[in-house]
Amino acid sequence: MNNIHPSAIVEDGAQIGQGVTIGPFCLVGHEVRLDDGVSLHSHVVIAGRCRIGANTKIFPFASIGTQPQDLKYKGEPSELIIGCNNIIREHVTMSPGTEGGGMVTTVGNNCLFMVGSHVAHDCVIGDHVILVNNATLGGHVSVGDWAILGGLSAAHQFVRIGRHAMIGGMSGVENDVIPYGSVIGNRARLSGLNIVGLKRRGFSRNTIHALRNAYRLLFAPEGTMAERMEDVAEVFHDNEPVMEIVNFIRADASRAICQPALEDAA
Repeated sequence: MNNIHPSAIVEDGAQIGQGVTIGPFCLVGHEVRLDDGVSLHSHVVIAGRCRIGANTKIFPFASIGTQPQDLKYKGEPSELIIGCNNIIREHVTMSPGTEGGGMVTTVGNNCLFMVGSHVAHDCVIGDHVILVNNATLGGHVSVGDWAILGGLSAAHQFVRIGRHAMIGGMSGVENDVIPYGSVIGNRARLSGLNIVGLKRRGFSRNTIHALRNAYRLLFAPEGTMAERMEDVAEVFHDNEPVMEIVNFIRADASRAICQPALEDAA
């Protein structure tokens, strides 16, 4: 049985699953799909072609699925697809995709979006991601599983943030962040590996040790990045986390890789 407050507006055509709660003064558009167990606390706006996965909780004054903040958007029928078991707190904004970015913005499962955080058009967000208060993603940003973006941080459009990465609070990220990396500053620089996160998620001592050694080789001052990557790939070819970093750097991308500051690399 659903619990829909009398003051809520659910437009004809909206698909509502079982056990859904829609609180006071919410607005659910005619192309919206709310899966089983979704909870809208109050004053939530869900618009456009938007699907909210099961058991996701959305708090007051969130605006989900409304027109993207992109002047190139011309009303194309793009989508916003949000996975299951997410927590979307007050004043969060999430935009659907655009024709220039594949027509869809996707959010994975078990994520936490704290107050005022923003997911722009055509972003791809993995599972277990956390955006702390007022963290902002520009358009076309990809964020890997378990990444954390600190409060008031911002990622430039088209930036890639690898799995298990940590973005420090108030950082401006204009270049790609390697998996397991930790960055901080304006503009953000690589400050090492996200060792705290790796330990919390059960990575073994040997894996962390290998990642540390590979990191030192990758960002050593000698040689070129291409030469150092070949050396690391040769030494650690059978180490999955290290090769994830190597393959991330090798992949085609529109942004450079975030590097350590010169004094940190020395």
